[in-house]
Amino acid sequence: MELTTWLTYVGVIAALIAFPGPVALLCMHHGLRHGRQRALATVIGGATASLVLMGLSSLGLGAILATSELAFTLLKGVGAAYLIYLGVLAWRAPVTASMTDDTAQSPQHVERTSTRALFRRGFTVGISNPKDLLFFGALFPGFIDLGAPQLPQFAILSLTWLAIDLATMSSYATMGSGIGRWFHSPRRVKLFNRTTGSLFIAAGGTLAASHR
Repeated sequence: MELTTWLTYVGVIAALIAFPGPVALLCMHHGLRHGRQRALATVIGGATASLVLMGLSSLGLGAILATSELAFTLLKGVGAAYLIYLGVLAWRAPVTASMTDDTAQSPQHVERTSTRALFRRGFTVGISNPKDLLFFGALFPGFIDLGAPQLPQFAILSLTWLAIDLATMSSYATMGSGIGRWFHSPRRVKLFNRTTGSLFIAAGGTLAASHR
């Protein structure tokens, strides 16, 4: 892969990843509620989902999804329903004095928000949008030289995406953790929960209404 091609790819995906979407919103939300370190599980979950989608696209499943209206509609419905479910959870989230103070949480709450659960939510949000599978299927061919071995090129593109994705989503989680000092008021915490909940519900509705 030529350096100029790779640099162009870096510029394109850096802009795409930085634009806030459902995974970025979830990372910020978890950064505030659970702290930056624990929210890293959410970041890794979302990045893992991206790698899975890249692999599926390389196998040609993205093309199958593009031609199957039923499969696309079913996956879209599942993804939209999960985003709306997260929105409802955010609306109903308990209000505490400081959402980033893990010591203030009860043992039961800590168990409900284990790193495994945070990883699972990040992965589910990341992989539940069928349009992402189509996106990777459409993105990679434009940066792969068909006259050269494709596997090394695919590996470079995937690892580059992974590095930028991890760095960017970690920044969102850190941002959420950093603004925690502004949420010592239960009223502000409630407002944050309902704002993020509304955004998740809106994202789910947008996905449900979208077309390929």
